[in-house]
Amino acid sequence: SDLEDLCFHINAKISNIKKCILLRNIGEDERRKAALHKIGNEVILIHELLNKMETEVKQQEKLRDLLKEIQKTAERDRNETQHLLEHIPPYLPKPDQSWKHEEQTKAVQPKSAKKPAKETKLIREVALITTEEFESVPAYLKGRLAYDQINAVVQEVNKALVAKYKILYQPLKTMSVPVRNLYNRFIEEETKDTRGLFFIVEADIKEFTQMKLDKRFHSILNILRHCQRVREVRGSGLVRYVIC
Repeated sequence: SDLEDLCFHINAKISNIKKCILLRNIGEDERRKAALHKIGNEVILIHELLNKMETEVKQQEKLRDLLKEIQKTAERDRNETQHLLEHIPPYLPKPDQSWKHEEQTKAVQPKSAKKPAKETKLIREVALITTEEFESVPAYLKGRLAYDQINAVVQEVNKALVAKYKILYQPLKTMSVPVRNLYNRFIEEETKDTRGLFFIVEADIKEFTQMKLDKRFHSILNILRHCQRVREVRGSGLVRYVIC
């Protein structure tokens, strides 16, 4: 088989040499020089067209890759938006009526009407983790935790935050005895390092949620610290999770 391949290769080379000799002889024929010159010009034009086509193909390939990246980004944004729509915390306030209705109400409101009640103080909550942030978390922190598990804990933390600060913003005269006891504990847990900040402790999570404060919970807290959602303030044997 190898000998046959070698013979075929040698015969092909001999055939190519014969063709080259034949073409050289044709090129020396005065009657065929004009035709050969014309063919040479056509070959040059075809070569230029091929170069232009190659450049255009490369540009189209770059455009294709760019469009793929844009498509991936759009799909990622769509998935994040869909996730946010499907996981809207139930404690968020519902939207008010349209601004047109508000303007009409202000227009017909008499000057002697009472001033509206003071707006409720805002409570800072933990922002949900995005898919990009989740992907950037080191593997040793994530372990087997899933993206949805982390945001589920975030929502429970926010639930405890809202419940705690609603009590802190509640007038003292309206508090029952158990609520007053919680209020006093909240005040005692304040320090100079947490003054003016929103924070919770593990006792708040036990009080206002059904979440277990197990190893998985603390692993998720480490991820939230890594993503700069919370930070720890320690003191008097207590860990305070301050909202960033």
